[in-house]
Amino acid sequence: MTTSLLIVDDSTFSRNMIKRVLPNNWDVDVTEVICGEEALEVCELKQFDVIFLDLTMPDIDGLDVLLELNKRNYNSRVFIISADIQESSKQIAKERGAIDFFPKPIKTDTLLAMLQHHEVV
Repeated sequence: MTTSLLIVDDSTFSRNMIKRVLPNNWDVDVTEVICGEEALEVCELKQFDVIFLDLTMPDIDGLDVLLELNKRNYNSRVFIISADIQESSKQIAKERGAIDFFPKPIKTDTLLAMLQHHEVV
């Protein structure tokens, strides 16, 4: 069964890096957006199984995207992928529904282990 994945990051480099480290055996349909506002818009139109969400973006940050998704009762498995590794950010993200946190730069083995741990792949 194909997993629908939304990658939300304002950096083209980061989005490409994330796509490169996805597990080879993961049957995934990837959608990419470049900002929090666009993420919320696309989530109005489609239900994603998994979301990889950056925290630091120029319009709506990842923490506010999480808050808005919660208000909408949007049911998705959200993972934070960010260079912002402050404990306070991690705590707020988890309180707002994020499943886990990947620090950038992300490595294939780290991503695979975390996805397996959360029974995503």
